Amino acid sequence: MNALIEMQNVTKEYRGVAALNNVSFDLRANEIHGLVGENGAGKSTLTKIMAGVTEATRGSMLLDGKVVSFKSPAEALRHGVTMVFQETSLVPSMTVAQNLYLGDEKLFNRLRGIYIAAQTFLNSMNFDVDPWSKVATLGAAKKQMVEIARAVRQNARVIIFDEPTASLTPEEKYYFFSLMKNLKARGVSIVFISHALEEALQNADRISILRDGELVVTDLASKFDREKIIRAMVGRTLSNQLYQRRAAEGAGRKAGAKVLSIKNLSMGRVVRNNSFTIYAGQITGLFGLIGSGRTETAKIISGIVKRDFFYGGEVHLFGKAIRYRVPRPAVQDGIVYVTEDRKIEGFFETMSIAENLQINRLSALPIESNMVVSMSKMQELAATWSKALNIRAINTNARVIELSGGNQQKVVIAKALVQKPKLIIFDEPTRGVDVGAIAEIHQFINRLADDGIAVVVISSYLPEIINLSDRILVYRAGRVVEEFSPAEATEERIMFAAVH
Repeated sequence: MNALIEMQNVTKEYRGVAALNNVSFDLRANEIHGLVGENGAGKSTLTKIMAGVTEATRGSMLLDGKVVSFKSPAEALRHGVTMVFQETSLVPSMTVAQNLYLGDEKLFNRLRGIYIAAQTFLNSMNFDVDPWSKVATLGAAKKQMVEIARAVRQNARVIIFDEPTASLTPEEKYYFFSLMKNLKARGVSIVFISHALEEALQNADRISILRDGELVVTDLASKFDREKIIRAMVGRTLSNQLYQRRAAEGAGRKAGAKVLSIKNLSMGRVVRNNSFTIYAGQITGLFGLIGSGRTETAKIISGIVKRDFFYGGEVHLFGKAIRYRVPRPAVQDGIVYVTEDRKIEGFFETMSIAENLQINRLSALPIESNMVVSMSKMQELAATWSKALNIRAINTNARVIELSGGNQQKVVIAKALVQKPKLIIFDEPTRGVDVGAIAEIHQFINRLADDGIAVVVISSYLPEIINLSDRILVYRAGRVVEEFSPAEATEERIMFAAVH
């Protein structure tokens, strides 16, 4: 079968270090092609070259058998190639409808007509997003839906999805993969990057595996299973490492001292009369569907958003009533929140690893102690945490934007830990992270609980919640509706509580 896109001996170097090394890859017409590999393996780099986001250092790209070299995403789109990025490229100050039609405006626009068309289009994709909403007010999942809808609307011949389902619920994933198969039936070729290996196995026609910037293998999806993919990705099996701890412990860790107590917490219609308790030395898992109030509760606790002034409920930290208006006093009291949206809220992308860590360390100290920064101590701090979390970078002066998604996530976690938390809240800690980095992050989260820190993990991935948590709190309609121990928890029982 003839290739629609063919990459020939492509190499991409950053500061003399190869992110891709002599990679040859092809995408066929009417094909869904899964691209998998560890963070830093070169998946995003390869697809960004296809989509005109970056240029190859060496090698060539053919489209319909003709050599092309896209200088920008707009040029790639003119040739029928577009990409949905893992970190959204939407304009936050614009509405959903305006983002959908951005770059495709007519000379005279009837505003009402644009919103009606946007609503109709979103409904056709089964995406529950209000076209009148400002993108800045949307959660990560709905931003991802808008990105996907915008790519589909552009009628491209080739659509590249980078972690398209990372923020979607199981129902939304079902609709997305149905959409992907409908696009294939209409003649669209698709490349999708996913760290959920089952998604590639179940939905791809072919799978390509990258490791350390090189293509390891390409074959029909039917020739692979989970173990074969993992061995090709990392050179060893990781299935037993990922989820063996909770199975071995059974009942989970015993609760330590009461760290946080919440009673009748409320914020508008999102969080309503929510009550629960968090204990030291335990991992408390929070599960719920998108919009159930998990993240909003975490942000109220950490001072990022405010609860209702009247009848907003009570929050006690170590028995003391607290009400934060900004995050800094929460951090100084020992409460740290690790965001689900690392690019927008997690780090300063043009700053180095060392500078990012130093900024967070200073925020945990009194203002009067922030006058002088020792460069040697800043580098020492960065080196310590880079080693502890196995952050892979050229050095600690590397800009965070240059790192892979998994290593960026480790930087975000390190930024939280330099603040020496007593209560740490992880919101989707392994979103967009490969199996190798997932294992490392899970081990680190477990060590924090073993050291007596109160840990909260918010996750939409049920196996992660079940196998990490010492107790599981299920959210529905803005509050905790059910609690499970590890021995009681099954995916069916948790999902039933979240839906019904």
